[in-house]
Amino acid sequence: MKAVAPLKRVFDWKVRGVRWIEIIGLMLVAAMIFSVYLAKAAAASESARIASLERQITQNGQRVRLLRAEVARLEQPGRLEALSRNLGLEPVDVHRQATVAGLPDLAPIPEPAPVVIVAPAVPATPADADAPAPAEAAQ
Repeated sequence: MKAVAPLKRVFDWKVRGVRWIEIIGLMLVAAMIFSVYLAKAAAASESARIASLERQITQNGQRVRLLRAEVARLEQPGRLEALSRNLGLEPVDVHRQATVAGLPDLAPIPEPAPVVIVAPAVPATPADADAPAPAEAAQ
């Protein structure tokens, strides 16, 4: 009974004719309404983002299909054959085959090693030591 009395006093406490518990209840309801509003706004934003991503996926799928169709068109044997004829290319003759004896002739020729030219060292002579340097001669 002693614990009930302070609790009853809190419930009965009034400010200008309104109990505190009603004020707290209204504040909690307002907080819940605000949080639901924020949650719905966030959900709408995510929904718009998901729809945008789905549109991009659909567009990329269409691009992939178009590119595959373009590759199939470009790789058509008849088209490639016509292009090779225009360039003067023709199929290799069936009778043109290499034999085992002719393989060394078909091997690539190794490139020769590069030649490095080194300038010979000029020995200093006693006559050169007495001669003035070109810069001294110009003075």
